[in-house]
Amino acid sequence: MHRARWRPIRAEAPLLSTCLLSACLLAASLLAAPASAQPAGEGLSPTLANIKATHTVRIGYRESSPPFSFLDHSNRPIGYSLELCDAIVEEIGTEVDDANLKVDYVKVTSDDRIPAVVDKKIDLECGSTTANAERGKLVAFSPLMFVAGTKLMVPKASGVTQVADLKGKTVVVTKGTTNEQAMHNVDAKQKLGLNIVTAPDHEQSYQMLVDGKADAFATDDILLYGLIARHKSQDKFRVTGDYLSYDPYGIMYRKGEPQMKDVVERAFRRLASNRDIVPLYNKWFVARLPTGEKLNVALSPQLEEAFKALDDSPGGSN
Repeated sequence: MHRARWRPIRAEAPLLSTCLLSACLLAASLLAAPASAQPAGEGLSPTLANIKATHTVRIGYRESSPPFSFLDHSNRPIGYSLELCDAIVEEIGTEVDDANLKVDYVKVTSDDRIPAVVDKKIDLECGSTTANAERGKLVAFSPLMFVAGTKLMVPKASGVTQVADLKGKTVVVTKGTTNEQAMHNVDAKQKLGLNIVTAPDHEQSYQMLVDGKADAFATDDILLYGLIARHKSQDKFRVTGDYLSYDPYGIMYRKGEPQMKDVVERAFRRLASNRDIVPLYNKWFVARLPTGEKLNVALSPQLEEAFKALDDSPGGSN
Protein backbone atom coordinates (compact mmCIF):
# COMPACT_ATOMS: atom_id res chain seq x y z
CA MET A 1 0.00 0.00 0.00
CA HIS A 2 1.46 3.36 -1.01
CA ARG A 3 0.35 6.95 -0.63
CA ALA A 4 1.57 10.44 -1.46
CA ARG A 5 3.61 12.55 0.91
CA TRP A 6 1.93 15.21 3.01
CA ARG A 7 2.18 18.91 2.31
CA PRO A 8 1.86 21.16 5.36
CA ILE A 9 -0.89 23.72 5.85
CA ARG A 10 -0.50 27.06 7.56
CA ALA A 11 -2.64 28.03 10.52
CA GLU A 12 -2.54 29.83 13.84
CA ALA A 13 -1.89 27.70 16.92
CA PRO A 14 -4.41 28.06 19.76
CA LEU A 15 -3.25 27.42 23.29
CA LEU A 16 -4.89 25.16 25.82
CA SER A 17 -4.04 23.79 29.20
CA THR A 18 -2.92 20.55 30.58
CA CYS A 19 -0.43 18.17 29.22
CA LEU A 20 1.80 17.23 32.10
CA LEU A 21 5.23 18.78 32.33
CA SER A 22 6.81 15.75 33.99
CA ALA A 23 5.91 13.63 30.99
CA CYS A 24 7.32 16.22 28.61
CA LEU A 25 10.57 16.28 30.58
CA LEU A 26 10.74 12.48 30.45
CA ALA A 27 10.42 12.51 26.68
CA ALA A 28 12.76 15.45 26.30
CA SER A 29 15.45 13.45 28.07
CA LEU A 30 15.40 11.08 25.10
CA LEU A 31 16.56 13.81 22.77
CA ALA A 32 20.12 14.47 21.70
CA ALA A 33 21.67 17.29 19.71
CA PRO A 34 21.46 16.65 15.97
CA ALA A 35 24.49 15.90 13.87
CA SER A 36 25.09 17.06 10.32
CA ALA A 37 24.03 14.74 7.52
CA GLN A 38 26.55 12.28 6.13
CA PRO A 39 26.99 12.09 2.35
CA ALA A 40 24.18 9.96 0.92
CA GLY A 41 25.25 6.37 0.24
CA GLU A 42 28.45 6.61 2.31
CA GLY A 43 28.62 4.38 5.37
CA LEU A 44 24.89 3.97 5.72
CA SER A 45 23.49 2.36 8.86
CA PRO A 46 21.73 -1.02 8.42
CA THR A 47 18.20 0.43 8.24
CA LEU A 48 19.19 3.14 5.77
CA ALA A 49 21.27 0.72 3.68
CA ASN A 50 18.30 -1.61 3.36
CA ILE A 51 16.00 1.27 2.42
CA LYS A 52 18.46 2.40 -0.24
CA ALA A 53 18.73 -1.15 -1.62
CA THR A 54 14.96 -1.76 -1.72
CA HIS A 55 13.86 1.83 -2.46
CA THR A 56 11.19 1.22 0.20
CA VAL A 57 10.41 2.38 3.74
CA ARG A 58 8.21 0.03 5.78
CA ILE A 59 5.88 1.92 8.10
CA GLY A 60 3.96 0.27 10.91
CA TYR A 61 0.48 1.74 11.43
CA ARG A 62 -2.42 1.22 13.83
CA GLU A 63 -5.99 0.66 12.70
CA SER A 64 -7.79 2.31 15.62
CA SER A 65 -5.69 4.99 17.33
CA PRO A 66 -7.32 8.21 16.10
CA PRO A 67 -6.08 10.84 15.45
CA PHE A 68 -2.55 9.39 15.47
CA SER A 69 -2.92 6.36 13.21
CA PHE A 70 -6.21 4.93 11.95
CA LEU A 71 -8.12 3.99 8.82
CA ASP A 72 -10.20 6.38 6.73
CA HIS A 73 -13.46 5.41 5.02
CA SER A 74 -11.44 3.77 2.23
CA ASN A 75 -9.40 1.72 4.73
CA ARG A 76 -6.34 3.85 4.01
CA PRO A 77 -3.95 4.53 6.93
CA ILE A 78 -4.05 8.21 7.93
CA GLY A 79 -3.22 10.32 10.96
CA TYR A 80 -0.91 12.72 12.75
CA SER A 81 1.81 10.13 13.37
CA LEU A 82 1.74 8.99 9.76
CA GLU A 83 2.23 12.55 8.51
CA LEU A 84 5.18 12.94 10.86
CA CYS A 85 6.56 9.75 9.37
CA ASP A 86 6.06 11.15 5.87
CA ALA A 87 8.43 13.96 6.86
CA ILE A 88 10.93 11.38 8.14
CA VAL A 89 10.65 9.45 4.86
CA GLU A 90 11.44 12.65 2.98
CA GLU A 91 14.53 13.17 5.15
CA ILE A 92 15.55 9.53 4.60
CA GLY A 93 15.27 10.12 0.85
CA THR A 94 17.76 12.98 1.15
CA GLU A 95 20.11 10.85 3.24
CA VAL A 96 20.13 7.89 0.83
CA ASP A 97 19.93 10.05 -2.31
CA ASP A 98 16.57 8.68 -3.45
CA ALA A 99 13.75 11.20 -3.79
CA ASN A 100 11.24 8.58 -4.92
CA LEU A 101 11.16 6.14 -2.05
CA LYS A 102 8.07 3.93 -1.83
CA VAL A 103 6.18 3.40 1.42
CA ASP A 104 4.85 -0.01 2.41
CA TYR A 105 2.28 0.06 5.21
CA VAL A 106 2.35 -2.81 7.70
CA LYS A 107 -0.41 -3.21 10.27
CA VAL A 108 0.81 -3.55 13.86
CA THR A 109 -0.94 -3.89 17.23
CA SER A 110 -0.05 -2.74 20.72
CA ASP A 111 1.31 -6.20 21.44
CA ASP A 112 3.48 -6.78 18.35
CA ARG A 113 4.68 -3.25 17.47
CA ILE A 114 7.96 -3.40 19.44
CA PRO A 115 8.93 -6.87 18.09
CA ALA A 116 8.08 -5.59 14.60
CA VAL A 117 10.74 -2.88 14.98
CA VAL A 118 13.32 -5.10 16.71
CA ASP A 119 12.83 -7.98 14.24
CA LYS A 120 13.19 -5.60 11.24
CA LYS A 121 9.66 -6.12 9.94
CA ILE A 122 9.15 -2.34 9.88
CA ASP A 123 11.51 0.63 9.78
CA LEU A 124 9.28 3.19 11.55
CA GLU A 125 6.36 2.63 13.92
CA CYS A 126 3.91 5.48 13.45
CA GLY A 127 1.18 5.06 16.02
CA SER A 128 0.49 6.12 19.59
CA THR A 129 3.46 4.66 21.43
CA THR A 130 4.74 5.82 24.81
CA ALA A 131 8.48 6.49 25.00
CA ASN A 132 9.75 5.29 28.36
CA ALA A 133 13.00 4.01 29.85
CA GLU A 134 11.98 0.34 29.75
CA ARG A 135 11.12 0.45 26.06
CA GLY A 136 14.21 2.56 25.43
CA LYS A 137 16.28 -0.54 26.21
CA LEU A 138 14.85 -2.19 23.08
CA VAL A 139 14.04 0.58 20.61
CA ALA A 140 14.74 4.25 19.89
CA PHE A 141 12.25 7.11 19.86
CA SER A 142 11.83 10.37 18.00
CA PRO A 143 11.52 13.71 19.78
CA LEU A 144 8.31 14.27 21.71
CA MET A 145 5.17 14.48 19.56
CA PHE A 146 2.39 14.32 22.19
CA VAL A 147 1.76 13.74 25.90
CA ALA A 148 -1.14 11.65 27.18
CA GLY A 149 -2.10 9.75 30.33
CA THR A 150 -4.24 6.78 31.37
CA LYS A 151 -7.87 7.58 32.18
CA LEU A 152 -11.14 5.64 32.25
CA MET A 153 -14.01 5.46 29.77
CA VAL A 154 -17.27 4.46 31.43
CA PRO A 155 -20.97 4.46 30.47
CA LYS A 156 -22.58 7.84 31.05
CA ALA A 157 -25.03 6.32 33.51
CA SER A 158 -22.21 4.75 35.53
CA GLY A 159 -21.52 6.06 39.00
CA VAL A 160 -17.76 5.68 38.46
CA THR A 161 -15.85 8.96 38.81
CA GLN A 162 -12.48 7.61 39.96
CA VAL A 163 -10.60 4.34 39.88
CA ALA A 164 -11.54 3.50 43.49
CA ASP A 165 -15.18 3.26 42.38
CA LEU A 166 -14.25 0.23 40.27
CA LYS A 167 -13.45 -1.98 43.29
CA GLY A 168 -14.18 -5.60 42.38
CA LYS A 169 -15.26 -4.65 38.85
CA THR A 170 -13.97 -5.52 35.38
CA VAL A 171 -11.65 -3.19 33.49
CA VAL A 172 -10.57 -3.82 29.90
CA VAL A 173 -7.16 -2.67 28.65
CA THR A 174 -5.46 -3.12 25.30
CA LYS A 175 -2.79 -5.81 25.45
CA GLY A 176 0.82 -4.65 25.37
CA THR A 177 0.12 -1.04 26.42
CA THR A 178 1.53 0.98 29.29
CA ASN A 179 -2.08 1.34 30.41
CA GLU A 180 -2.20 -2.38 31.16
CA GLN A 181 0.72 -2.03 33.57
CA ALA A 182 -0.73 1.16 35.04
CA MET A 183 -3.97 -0.61 35.95
CA HIS A 184 -2.12 -3.53 37.55
CA ASN A 185 -0.06 -1.03 39.55
CA VAL A 186 -3.06 0.93 40.81
CA ASP A 187 -4.93 -2.31 41.55
CA ALA A 188 -2.08 -3.57 43.73
CA LYS A 189 -1.51 -0.21 45.41
CA GLN A 190 -5.15 0.45 46.30
CA LYS A 191 -6.13 -3.24 46.77
CA LEU A 192 -9.14 -2.88 44.49
CA GLY A 193 -9.49 -6.53 43.44
CA LEU A 194 -9.98 -5.51 39.81
CA ASN A 195 -10.69 -8.06 37.11
CA ILE A 196 -8.32 -6.75 34.44
CA VAL A 197 -8.98 -8.25 31.01
CA THR A 198 -7.24 -7.55 27.71
CA ALA A 199 -8.29 -7.08 24.09
CA PRO A 200 -6.00 -7.12 21.02
CA ASP A 201 -6.51 -3.47 20.01
CA HIS A 202 -8.34 -0.33 21.07
CA GLU A 203 -11.37 -1.02 18.86
CA GLN A 204 -11.91 -4.41 20.48
CA SER A 205 -11.45 -2.90 23.96
CA TYR A 206 -14.05 -0.26 23.13
CA GLN A 207 -16.42 -2.95 21.86
CA MET A 208 -16.12 -4.89 25.12
CA LEU A 209 -17.36 -1.80 26.94
CA VAL A 210 -20.19 -1.38 24.41
CA ASP A 211 -21.19 -5.03 24.89
CA GLY A 212 -21.25 -4.70 28.68
CA LYS A 213 -18.38 -7.14 29.14
CA ALA A 214 -16.38 -4.52 31.08
CA ASP A 215 -17.30 -1.73 33.50
CA ALA A 216 -14.54 0.55 32.22
CA PHE A 217 -11.97 0.83 29.43
CA ALA A 218 -8.59 2.21 30.52
CA THR A 219 -6.23 3.77 28.01
CA ASP A 220 -4.68 7.15 27.13
CA ASP A 221 -7.19 9.97 27.45
CA ILE A 222 -6.66 11.30 23.92
CA LEU A 223 -7.39 7.85 22.45
CA LEU A 224 -10.59 7.58 24.50
CA TYR A 225 -11.75 10.98 23.22
CA GLY A 226 -10.82 9.91 19.70
CA LEU A 227 -12.85 6.69 19.92
CA ILE A 228 -15.89 8.48 21.37
CA ALA A 229 -15.73 11.04 18.56
CA ARG A 230 -15.21 8.39 15.90
CA HIS A 231 -18.22 6.37 17.07
CA LYS A 232 -20.30 9.47 17.84
CA SER A 233 -20.98 8.01 21.28
CA GLN A 234 -20.81 11.19 23.37
CA ASP A 235 -24.31 10.41 24.68
CA LYS A 236 -23.26 6.89 25.77
CA PHE A 237 -19.78 7.19 27.28
CA ARG A 238 -17.62 9.67 29.18
CA VAL A 239 -13.96 9.94 30.22
CA THR A 240 -13.34 10.25 33.93
CA GLY A 241 -10.84 9.95 36.78
CA ASP A 242 -7.40 11.27 37.60
CA TYR A 243 -4.41 10.48 35.42
CA LEU A 244 -3.13 7.00 36.30
CA SER A 245 0.03 7.30 34.19
CA TYR A 246 1.91 9.88 32.13
CA ASP A 247 2.73 8.87 28.59
CA PRO A 248 4.98 10.89 26.23
CA TYR A 249 4.57 9.67 22.64
CA GLY A 250 7.25 9.20 20.00
CA ILE A 251 7.88 7.54 16.64
CA MET A 252 9.69 4.22 17.13
CA TYR A 253 12.66 2.96 15.12
CA ARG A 254 15.59 0.59 15.63
CA LYS A 255 18.01 1.25 18.45
CA GLY A 256 21.77 1.54 17.98
CA GLU A 257 21.81 3.42 14.66
CA PRO A 258 23.11 6.96 15.27
CA GLN A 259 22.73 7.90 11.61
CA MET A 260 19.05 6.95 11.64
CA LYS A 261 18.63 8.91 14.86
CA ASP A 262 20.11 11.98 13.19
CA VAL A 263 17.74 11.61 10.24
CA VAL A 264 14.65 11.32 12.48
CA GLU A 265 15.64 14.31 14.59
CA ARG A 266 16.47 16.42 11.52
CA ALA A 267 12.98 15.75 10.20
CA PHE A 268 11.42 17.01 13.44
CA ARG A 269 13.72 20.03 13.56
CA ARG A 270 12.91 20.87 9.95
CA LEU A 271 9.18 20.80 10.73
CA ALA A 272 9.70 23.00 13.78
CA SER A 273 12.08 25.42 12.05
CA ASN A 274 9.77 25.81 9.04
CA ARG A 275 6.82 26.49 11.39
CA ASP A 276 5.04 23.42 10.01
CA ILE A 277 4.69 21.25 13.11
CA VAL A 278 2.01 23.33 14.89
CA PRO A 279 -0.25 23.56 11.80
CA LEU A 280 0.22 19.81 11.40
CA TYR A 281 -0.87 19.30 15.02
CA ASN A 282 -3.90 21.55 14.52
CA LYS A 283 -4.91 19.65 11.39
CA TRP A 284 -5.38 16.44 13.40
CA PHE A 285 -6.35 17.66 16.87
CA VAL A 286 -8.27 20.91 16.30
CA ALA A 287 -9.75 20.85 12.78
CA ARG A 288 -12.32 18.35 11.55
CA LEU A 289 -10.76 14.99 10.66
CA PRO A 290 -11.09 13.47 7.17
CA THR A 291 -13.48 10.93 8.70
CA GLY A 292 -15.77 13.73 9.93
CA GLU A 293 -15.16 13.89 13.67
CA LYS A 294 -13.62 16.82 15.52
CA LEU A 295 -11.58 16.48 18.73
CA ASN A 296 -10.86 20.18 19.36
CA VAL A 297 -7.84 19.41 21.56
CA ALA A 298 -5.64 22.49 21.28
CA LEU A 299 -1.88 22.47 21.71
CA SER A 300 -0.86 22.56 25.36
CA PRO A 301 1.70 25.13 26.54
CA GLN A 302 4.08 22.30 27.51
CA LEU A 303 3.98 20.64 24.09
CA GLU A 304 4.30 24.02 22.41
CA GLU A 305 7.51 24.59 24.38
CA ALA A 306 8.81 21.17 23.35
CA PHE A 307 8.19 22.07 19.70
CA LYS A 308 9.90 25.45 20.13
CA ALA A 309 12.97 23.71 21.55
CA LEU A 310 13.36 21.94 18.19
CA ASP A 311 13.36 25.21 16.24
CA ASP A 312 16.81 25.82 14.73
CA SER A 313 15.76 28.79 12.62
CA PRO A 314 17.12 32.33 13.22
CA GLY A 315 15.11 33.70 16.11
CA GLY A 316 14.01 30.21 17.13
CA SER A 317 14.15 28.96 20.71
CA ASN A 318 17.02 26.55 20.23
